[in-house]
Amino acid sequence: MWGAARHSGGRAGAILVCSVGAALAALAEPAVLGRSLDLLLAGSADAPRWVALCGALIAAEVALDALVALLTGTTNARSTAWLRHRALGRLLAASPYHAAARFAPGDLATRLTANATEAGTVPATAASALATVLPPVGALVALLLIDLWTAAAFVAGVPLLVLLLRAFARTSSDTVSRYQRVQSGMADRLLEALAGARTIAAAGTVARERRRVLATLPELATEGRTMWRVYGRAVARSGVLMPLLVCVVLAVGGARLASGALGVGELVAASRYAALAAGVGSVAAALGGLVRGRAAARRTGELLALPAVPHGAENLPADGTGTLELRGVTVVRDGVAVLRGIDLRVPGGATAAVVGRSGAGKSLLAAVAGRLVDPDEGYVRLDGVRLDRVEPGQLRREVGHAFSRPALFGTTVGASIAFGADLPGPAAVRSAARAAGADGFVVRLPDGYDTPLVDAPLSGGELQRLGLARAFAHAGRLLILDDAMSGLDTVTQRQVERALAHDVRPGTRLVVAHRLSSAARADLVVWLDGGRVRAVGPHRTLWRDPAYRAVFTAAGAEEG
Repeated sequence: MWGAARHSGGRAGAILVCSVGAALAALAEPAVLGRSLDLLLAGSADAPRWVALCGALIAAEVALDALVALLTGTTNARSTAWLRHRALGRLLAASPYHAAARFAPGDLATRLTANATEAGTVPATAASALATVLPPVGALVALLLIDLWTAAAFVAGVPLLVLLLRAFARTSSDTVSRYQRVQSGMADRLLEALAGARTIAAAGTVARERRRVLATLPELATEGRTMWRVYGRAVARSGVLMPLLVCVVLAVGGARLASGALGVGELVAASRYAALAAGVGSVAAALGGLVRGRAAARRTGELLALPAVPHGAENLPADGTGTLELRGVTVVRDGVAVLRGIDLRVPGGATAAVVGRSGAGKSLLAAVAGRLVDPDEGYVRLDGVRLDRVEPGQLRREVGHAFSRPALFGTTVGASIAFGADLPGPAAVRSAARAAGADGFVVRLPDGYDTPLVDAPLSGGELQRLGLARAFAHAGRLLILDDAMSGLDTVTQRQVERALAHDVRPGTRLVVAHRLSSAARADLVVWLDGGRVRAVGPHRTLWRDPAYRAVFTAAGAEEG
C-alpha cells in the first residue's frame, strides 16, 4: 500500500491540494455568505463585492471538486496498473512450484484483479480522506469563533460521532477480509471446473459441480450483506445524528439571536458551519474505502512478498558439452524430504532416462536439474558451473524443457513453437516441428503455421508434439523431457527419438520415462526409489534386478 502511495505520490499530492482548496472554499462560504447577507440587509455599497466573492468561492469549489474527480480516476488506474505489474512480475520471478504450492489459480486471479483494483484506490482515497477531515474541524473552529454557546451545543454530540466511526472501522475491517477470502475460494473452484469442463460433461456431474462451485455463495451473500449492513447502519445513524445536532445548534443560535448576542448573518453562518461540522459522519465513506483498500492491499501484498529466484552473473564455458552434476540434493515439501541426498553425474552428450514408481520424485528431479526448483540442500552444476550462479538469460538459452502437458503461448501455431528466450526464424521453426513429428498435421491446418491457436483443434499427442517442437527449436546443451512423449504412439515416439539424436542440436538429454523402450534406448538409466537414487547404469545391467523390472507395467515389459 505504501509502495502504491509512493508511486502515485505526485497525483495523490495534487488530489490533496485540490481537495484542501475545495474544503477551504467550502469553509469560507458560510462566513462570506453571512457577511453578504448582513451588508445586503444594511444596504451597504460593499454588498455587491461580497456577493461576487461568494459566487467566486462557489465556482472555485465546483471546479476543484471536478478536478479531484478527474485526478482520482487516473490515479486509481495508474496505481492499480502498478500493483498488477509488480505483483505479476514478482509472481513470475518466483519459483513456479513455490508459487503454485502457496496460491491456488482462482485465488491468484482474484488477488490480481478485484483485490488489486480495490488496493489501487488507496492513494487517492487517503488523499481525499485527509481533506474530508478539514471541513468538520474548520467548521467547529468557526463555530467557536462565532459564538461559544452554539459551539458548545454541537460539541456535546461529537463523542457520539467518534464512537460511531470507531465501531464502523473495527467491524467493517473484519467483514471485508472475510468477504474477500470467500470470494477468492469461489473463484478458485470455478477455475477448476472450467479447466475440467470436458471431464465434468462426460461424467454427467454438471449439477454437482455447480453446487460445489456455488457452495459458499450463501456465506458470500451473508458476508456481503453484513458488510453493507455495517456501512448502512453507520450512515443511517450519522444521518439521524447530524440533523439533530444542526437543529440543536439552530435552537441555541435562535435564542442567542433573540437576545441580541448574534446577528442574522452570524446565525446563517453558524447554521452552515454546524452542517459542515456534522459532516464528520461523511468521513465514514472515506474510512470504509480505506478499510476495504487496506484489506485488499494485504492480499495483493502477499504476492509481492514472494521471494524472487536469485541469479548470478557467471557464464557457462563456451566449449561445454552439457555435463550435469547433482551433489547432495535434498528437496523438502511440507516437512518431508521428497528428494534425499541425490548424487548424480550425467556425462556431456549422454541421454539419461529417469525411471521409478509413481511418487518416486522423477519430475521433481527434472525440475531441480533445470533449475525450475532450487534444492533445500546441495547444488546442481552444468559444465562445472553452479546453476544458481549462471546468468539467467544464458541459463534459459542453454537449458530447455518439454512437459507432458505443455502450455502453448502465442497467437499462431508457429509463434507457439518460436516462443522462448530467443525467437528462431521460420525455417528453424519448421525444422523443429519436423523433428517432433508435428509438421505433418500443422501443414494440414487451414493456414498452416499461421493458423491461430484458437482455431487449431489439437489432440493430446499433437499438443505434446508442439511442446517438443518448441523445446527442439530452443535446444541448448541440456534438454529435459519430463514425460514429454507419453501421449505419442510407439512408432511416432521412435521417430522423434531418432530425430532428437540426429536433427536437434547435440547435447545432454534428461528424459523422465515410463516406457520400457525409452529406458532401453538411453545411454544410462537413473533409477529413483522413494526419493533416493537406487542405482545408475545401463538398462541391460539393471534389468537383471527383479525390483527394477517391477517398475515397468506389464504392457511395457511385453513391449521390451
